[in-house]
Amino acid sequence: MSHHSRTFDRDHTADLASFVQASPTPYHAVAVAADRLEKAGFQQVSETAAWDGRTGGRYVLRGGAILAWFVPESARPQTPYRVVGAHTDSPNLRVKPRPDMGAAGWRQVAVEVYGGPLVNSWLDRDLGLAGRLSLRDGSTRLVNVDRPLLRVAQLAIHLDRGVTDNGLTLDKQRHLQPLWGLGDATDGDLIDFMAAEAGVAAEDVAGWDLMTHDVQPPAFLGRDRELLASPRLDNLLSVHACLAALTAATEYDRDLSHIPVMVAFDHEENGSESDTGAKGPLLGRVLERSVHARGGGYEESVRALAGTVCVSSDVGHAVHPNYPERHDPTHHPRANGGPILKTNVNQRYATDGAGRAIFTGACERVGVPFQHFVSNNAMPCGTTIGPITAARHGITTVDIGVPVLSMHSARELCGADDPHMLASALRSFLEGEG
Repeated sequence: MSHHSRTFDRDHTADLASFVQASPTPYHAVAVAADRLEKAGFQQVSETAAWDGRTGGRYVLRGGAILAWFVPESARPQTPYRVVGAHTDSPNLRVKPRPDMGAAGWRQVAVEVYGGPLVNSWLDRDLGLAGRLSLRDGSTRLVNVDRPLLRVAQLAIHLDRGVTDNGLTLDKQRHLQPLWGLGDATDGDLIDFMAAEAGVAAEDVAGWDLMTHDVQPPAFLGRDRELLASPRLDNLLSVHACLAALTAATEYDRDLSHIPVMVAFDHEENGSESDTGAKGPLLGRVLERSVHARGGGYEESVRALAGTVCVSSDVGHAVHPNYPERHDPTHHPRANGGPILKTNVNQRYATDGAGRAIFTGACERVGVPFQHFVSNNAMPCGTTIGPITAARHGITTVDIGVPVLSMHSARELCGADDPHMLASALRSFLEGEG
């Protein structure tokens, strides 16, 4: 029965807040995840090195993606996998190759819109800047200016009298370039500044991947603190839950009938087409190499994948009290109601009846309630890494998640009890029946 004395744990949610706060970018998220895996006894392996078939936990880092797996002593070459998947990236504003610009006596930073953010939510916020610097020697250095540095200033209502009645219209090129001081474009030295913050010489910086983040920390919200307001819940909430589930499921020696895996991809928010995205070969190659390291060949690899199940975890929509007509009238996921099973018959989500049975069984074994999500037929449906993973690797995949409000805002909202219920269900799935 349940491994837990109750269905939810606010300490887990507080730990999620700490994880989000330490992870302003995908690169930071995988670094924090790797540190937690190391503490749980997992060892990093390089993709360019030879692998062995020893038992225990391993993980691979590539850019903003991480993949970890645990080989139990009972594993054979054809042993199938149980995979929990998520993504590390969130919509935001990212620095262009020539970052320094300015106008009318203001120094600004040239940014590009990443993914599909609610761009109005980035206005008039204190923004930090973080990411990685690529150095001339081939190494990378993480950098995080986690203090008010940038601001995208909104036009005063006196200069746009109709904005409240007509709606805010933002030109993504002209209206979203943040300011960070006084001067003009010729005074720009953003990369010099970021190099100094990272403790490296500016002349050693050959490239960068830098992005904005809201520096306001996550916070419990509401009369009874039953809600969590936080940036990047989409989808660091799921990354954190997958990590907690994997480390808990492999904490003790168990006679597992499968190999537990967690993968957190980058670039889901813009289509997953990259070497670190779900459409890339990372997951398939790692799973096949693990089979080969245990003495298997093509036949065993295909057998292992044929028996593999993946749970793709990404946030979904809680019913919005001010816009109930935008939701399906018979499916109203609620905050703190437990994980949602996401269904779309046109394969925007990968869940089918067989996958639903697997996940609901995992929930029932640990006493976690679950809910159903389906889009209003008149509204377009979002998608996840789920259908991509199912199609690319030919594995049964279930799409699930936690219901949130303000998805793709700079600051999102979820129930404070849902993160632990999600992690408990994922742990139950990784442990399997029994």
